[in-house]
Amino acid sequence: MSLGPILVFDSGAGGLSVVAALRHRLPEAALAYACDNAMLPYGVREDSWLVRRILAVCEAAVAASGCVTLVVACNTASTLALDALRSRLSVPVVGTVPAIKPAAALSRSGHIGLLATSATVARPYTLRLIETFAAHCRVTRVAADALVREAERWLAGETPDAEVVRQALAPLWEDPALDTVVLGCTHFPLLRDVLAAAAPREIAWVDSSEAIARRTAQVAAGVASHRGPGESFATARDPRLADGLAHFGFAPPQLLRVP
Repeated sequence: MSLGPILVFDSGAGGLSVVAALRHRLPEAALAYACDNAMLPYGVREDSWLVRRILAVCEAAVAASGCVTLVVACNTASTLALDALRSRLSVPVVGTVPAIKPAAALSRSGHIGLLATSATVARPYTLRLIETFAAHCRVTRVAADALVREAERWLAGETPDAEVVRQALAPLWEDPALDTVVLGCTHFPLLRDVLAAAAPREIAWVDSSEAIARRTAQVAAGVASHRGPGESFATARDPRLADGLAHFGFAPPQLLRVP
């Protein structure tokens, strides 16, 4: 019996930051990629609308790809719609959460930063993570929605705007004791080198990609098909996206029609 791929979903190209970890952990598994680039960025949109949109796009992508597992490589979508997706879809769903627990354990000073979208930094789910795993830490939450566009520009081969990056990171540097930053949006690890270069001191940057890959390996073990050309899907045509996806081993995106 021919089995389907593992489908990675994000609002845009941010989920590609998880692909390398998935391929390292599951080198033989086929991967597919889907993004809702027509509605990028998710982090500034209204919650109830987002839930409906995420369900519609993921249902369409799961059907189009024939996947055996869905990886929601988007913090905003995961903190908002994970339960709804698991109730609606027939395939296992792996979510993404900000890496607050490992960051709190890593920090020597007890002051960590959370760099994420507006939606993620304010989400009750995120606040519960902080209360559960970082109650002993000071957590500076910074909404950095502008970095989503800069990551998309980087993927398209453009140079991120240094001033936009500087302004986005500025609130993190007010306390010199802050030593660890959670990249709480999957777009942000794509800019890791850019962010590190803009930091005034050495910082530990922590993301969720390895944890996502470990969980996916548990869920999809012995189920996903052997690796082949990776299909991709998008909700809007964008030649720059095709170039970026090709860099990560995916075919040009097929247009995903969403009700």
